[in-house]
Amino acid sequence: MPSRNRIYIHRRRAFEQQGGRCYYCGVRMWLTTPDEISSDPRRRPALEKLRCTAEHLVAQCEGGGHTAQNIVAACAHCNQTRHKLRRPPEPLAYRKHVGRRVARHAWHQRWVYDLGLTAA
Repeated sequence: MPSRNRIYIHRRRAFEQQGGRCYYCGVRMWLTTPDEISSDPRRRPALEKLRCTAEHLVAQCEGGGHTAQNIVAACAHCNQTRHKLRRPPEPLAYRKHVGRRVARHAWHQRWVYDLGLTAA
């Protein structure tokens, strides 16, 4: 099976196992269309940050594979922010860091919290 199909399957499985919530921040994500969260067309560009992505816990460049055990579902914001860092932290350390920021409502844009999209 081509790796693109495997990633899609593992991302969908992780999304379902995680209840549609990001592995790092707990925000409700969308898998197929932003309408899963909001049908307001004005929010479309902002909703891109809540798109479900496949996050490799062990990076491919470090030997991590496209396996179910190595892929979790993460919102595009968390995934991209982690990998923009010069030295991306280990997944559990990053999860703790993000959790502290979410608790202070300092990770996502205000409307994400106002809509109740973060985990309780």
